[in-house]
Amino acid sequence: MPDTNVDLSVTLAGMTMKNPVVVASGTFGFGREYGQFYDLGQLGGICAKGLTLNPREGNPAPRIAETPMGILNSVGLQNPGVDAFIAHELPFLRNFDVKVIANISGNTPEEYGIMCEKLAGAGVDMIEVNISCPNVKAGGLAYGTRPELAAEVTQMAKSHAGKVPVMVKLSPNVTDITLIARAVEEAGADAVSLINTLRGMRIDVNTRRPILKMNTGGLSGPAVLPVAVRMVWEVAQAVKIPILGMGGVSRGEDAAQLMLAGASAVAVGTALFADPYAPIKVRDELGQIAQRQGLTAVKELTGQVKPW
Repeated sequence: MPDTNVDLSVTLAGMTMKNPVVVASGTFGFGREYGQFYDLGQLGGICAKGLTLNPREGNPAPRIAETPMGILNSVGLQNPGVDAFIAHELPFLRNFDVKVIANISGNTPEEYGIMCEKLAGAGVDMIEVNISCPNVKAGGLAYGTRPELAAEVTQMAKSHAGKVPVMVKLSPNVTDITLIARAVEEAGADAVSLINTLRGMRIDVNTRRPILKMNTGGLSGPAVLPVAVRMVWEVAQAVKIPILGMGGVSRGEDAAQLMLAGASAVAVGTALFADPYAPIKVRDELGQIAQRQGLTAVKELTGQVKPW
């Protein structure tokens, strides 16, 4: 643990974590590989790899491409399905003193409802609802791009999650993210997380083909941090529910920016691929920043930006 007297604990939608650092969904698997490096209990929370109702093999390769300041991915939600997670992965995660957040994706509101009911019954600490998924009933339009669709999924999730808090993950691929944030808040969301990946593309100039087999993918990594900070700041002014900030966090200073913009906690994602210890370093550096600024608790950073 960091050598400071700063209180690192934070509360996110009623869920108290020992520190504000969560590992982002899709970058940490179910924790088994990273557990070989350090005690997973050093983290504030683990957001498990995205789950669907049934197992998925994901998209064809190549599905990862490097960019100058991050990566593009079109993995396609490869996962063993929600039942396998509950049977095999959740018991493993419960060996550690860490909050477990389940991330879910569906093609219909009903699928989200079924998964929320299963996961709430299994005892996860929070459910993160990915609304960047295509709605098959709306012609493949992503739930996160229209307020009414986002609200529909949120209501379904809340009605089946029991007492487990529901956090909705917002897509940045919209004209005004605050419209979606307000819609899910009004629909009952307990928290929001942002940002999800930005759509991007790379082309091999020699073959003239896109590098990713699916042509486009989600951009993550340091390049998206300024977009994440701006959107967290906008959403923090638009809603009263807490925010889990993410997007390009690799240092304590990055995390501090998101917290100053309005986030109650932060998630580390792509940085894990270059440095498995990234979330531990972010935690320690956040504590040091708070101490240098004379704070007694890291949560005092939240929302304290001073706009011109």
